[in-house]
Amino acid sequence: MHNTVVRMLGAISKNLLYKATTFCHSHGEEFFCKQTALSPRKVRWQDFDQEAYVGVTMVRSGQDTYARNKFNQVESDKLQMDRNIPDTRHDQCQRKQWRIDLPATSVVITFHNEARSALLRTVVSVLKKSPSHLIKEIILVDDYSNDPEDGSLLGKIEKVRVLRNDRREGLMRSRVRGADAAQAKVLTFLDSHCECNEHWLEPLLERVAEDKIRVVSPIIDVINMDNFQYVGASADLKGGFDWNLVFKWDYMTPEQRRARQGNPVAPIKTPMIAGGLFVMDKFYFEELGKYDMMMDVWGGENLEISFRVWQCGGSLEIIPCSRVGHVFRKQHPYTFPGGSGTVFARNTRRAAEVWMDEYKNFYYAAVPSARNVPYGNIQSRLELRKRLNCKSFKWVPDHQDIAFGALQQGTNCLDTLGHFADGVVGVYECHNAGGNQEWALTKDKSVKHVDLCLTVVERAPGSLIKLQGCRENDTRQKWEQIESNSKLRHVGSNLCLDSRNAKNGGLTVEVCSPSLSQQWKFTLNLQQ
Repeated sequence: MHNTVVRMLGAISKNLLYKATTFCHSHGEEFFCKQTALSPRKVRWQDFDQEAYVGVTMVRSGQDTYARNKFNQVESDKLQMDRNIPDTRHDQCQRKQWRIDLPATSVVITFHNEARSALLRTVVSVLKKSPSHLIKEIILVDDYSNDPEDGSLLGKIEKVRVLRNDRREGLMRSRVRGADAAQAKVLTFLDSHCECNEHWLEPLLERVAEDKIRVVSPIIDVINMDNFQYVGASADLKGGFDWNLVFKWDYMTPEQRRARQGNPVAPIKTPMIAGGLFVMDKFYFEELGKYDMMMDVWGGENLEISFRVWQCGGSLEIIPCSRVGHVFRKQHPYTFPGGSGTVFARNTRRAAEVWMDEYKNFYYAAVPSARNVPYGNIQSRLELRKRLNCKSFKWVPDHQDIAFGALQQGTNCLDTLGHFADGVVGVYECHNAGGNQEWALTKDKSVKHVDLCLTVVERAPGSLIKLQGCRENDTRQKWEQIESNSKLRHVGSNLCLDSRNAKNGGLTVEVCSPSLSQQWKFTLNLQQ
């Protein structure tokens, strides 16, 4: 007759708590025991063994502290998982009361070979800085990291679930996997090297609860990649992009800043979101087409989803009372199959072909090499756009350019000559590579190179043209195309842009004439 005895033993695996069951039974005079591990026992984040988790991957003496993560891992590893960071919110936010009936959210964090200390701080900051009832779960999607335990060990923390890809999928497909598994009605996407600030979540959830087709992002503070100092970011920024489809931060105009003085914590309508950190309704995420699953690894997905939101009836906001820190790196720590440039070009080309209509030609003018990069089948995304009855690209806010590219005069092109603010401009042989020869004419009549505008210093013939910071209502910077878009006339002086003195100091404005020195043509022109 078998006698079975079951004993519960506390087992330690890699210095982290597990529950284990030992089954012992006798057969005659023989006694056998077999220990079988059960699922790990969940622990509070306060009880998680940071030293054991981080210690096995710490940088050893003589190793490059930046090699693995492209940030200073030694400094990251020194920090406590729940370190104190400065409260960077506006004073009005600290006095604000939030709704008590906010929906809970599933926080989706994807990662690939992330530094354990940074990943742990991200998770802990979510749990520490959020009301418990608003965090349904944290879903970690391990995008096939070299060490599965980077993620699996964090699954011991309460509310944390870990999903692991069985091959490298990239950010977009990994986020979709996490979103599909999410149990809450609201999704929060975070990068894996963030730290949430005080009451970061409530203002985001409140805006989504009020309007389910609103997508919201916090102000993204800066965590220094060298010393991990936490620095508050400006609240005067909006997300934008250049025609190469690279995201950028744009300062609000002085007029916009003045309009906000009465309510500096009001939500900020933004054309684009950075993409790493945002909150949106789960049903809306699904209805809107999730992510483009044919995009690879990273890049372009933030602009693509921003285009989609605006063109298909939604809105994007930055919420000043929500602050989340992010480690900004100068380069990627991981590889891109096929090369980062090719992957980025493929992704952005897909976005351009589906959403940008005639403006996609501005993209190709900015990135001519993209035409040679295959972008795959986009039929399902075109059908999505049709099914959602989405508007044209002109619906994207702050989308001002009506002409773009090189400003040509025969074989020469308008060129900054490498000058910056207060520098003169000239002409140089066209090289068709953008850079110093990339210009845009905006709807508000500015001729721009990045954030510098052609400026008439004095309204008299022979006056030099200089590059100065663009100002919304500066009449010295207003130009219009005339004579079938073949000339640029300065609105305030009725003088025309002229290259006759280019070799003697720079371009000038002169009395308009048929002279060839006043003939200019943009590479692309949407103005008829």
